[in-house]
Amino acid sequence: MTPYMKAFTFAAGCLMASTALAETPALTVYAPDYFVSEWGPGPKIEELFEAECNCDLQFKPGDLLPRILLEGAQTDADVVIGLNTDVTKKARESGLFGTHGVALDGLTLPLPWSDDTFLPFNYGHTAFIYDTTKIDTPPASFEALLEAPDDLRLVIQDPRSSISGLALVLWVQSVYGDQAQEAWAKLAPKIVTVTRGWSESYGMFTDGEADMVLSYTTSPAYHIIAEEDETKKAAIFPEGHYFMVELAAKLKGTDQPELADQFMEFILSEAFQGMIATGNWSIPAALPKDQWPDGFKKLNLPEKVLFYSEDEAAAVRAEAIEAWRAALSQ
Repeated sequence: MTPYMKAFTFAAGCLMASTALAETPALTVYAPDYFVSEWGPGPKIEELFEAECNCDLQFKPGDLLPRILLEGAQTDADVVIGLNTDVTKKARESGLFGTHGVALDGLTLPLPWSDDTFLPFNYGHTAFIYDTTKIDTPPASFEALLEAPDDLRLVIQDPRSSISGLALVLWVQSVYGDQAQEAWAKLAPKIVTVTRGWSESYGMFTDGEADMVLSYTTSPAYHIIAEEDETKKAAIFPEGHYFMVELAAKLKGTDQPELADQFMEFILSEAFQGMIATGNWSIPAALPKDQWPDGFKKLNLPEKVLFYSEDEAAAVRAEAIEAWRAALSQ
């Protein structure tokens, strides 16, 4: 082969490769930073979905709703994953999201779900996690936690910057109502630190700097499965635990409507639901309990679930945060 022919063959190969790449449709999914990290579920979701869609799934991490609202109809997103019910009212009122079109009869949530815009993919419950090697008898109720000695060291998250922190103030509000500030006044002396986010709090707990940490009922599953450690437990309260569900939604203005629909269907598929438990350390939204990983079957879970609809959460959010702020600032 002459040098000219070699050059021509190389150029033709590059052209064919670039043409094939250009013809591969891309689906852009906005997701939280943790979701697309190497330890999050994003990489596995990308692998599984691309195996069946003949497309390029592109995650774009960062803030979700603020970014979408700023970009408006010009957003690059086709789908958003990682929303929760504390922000869905604002998201819905933006008019940017369309219907997901997915049948909901396969959901296994502890509460009924009929939303045709926001699709659940996993859930958990807000809870205080403790170490059985340090606490023999944890508080058996929320009231017992409030009345516990003030030398019990708690770490929580700020409700103004953390979804778990916001869930806690809504949890307290749902249990105590008009007496929420009084409840916070009893809890305040036990709170050694309020962190901006969950990771910092949980790291303090695992480092032994706190006796209990605000987290989720599913957190011990990580220790059971990944570390073969069954010493971390959730304290379960008869007053009930606040329900946290993570959601996905399709953008109304997507330029890949068929791919977006396929991805929404994929979310409730056996492939997605089968990996999300250990991919995101949460309970799958459409997987029967007998199909959960063994470590999840060992979890302490509440019998009573507390939940605010998006309208209710929007109505009490400011009051709940103010009750927390006022008590902790004294």
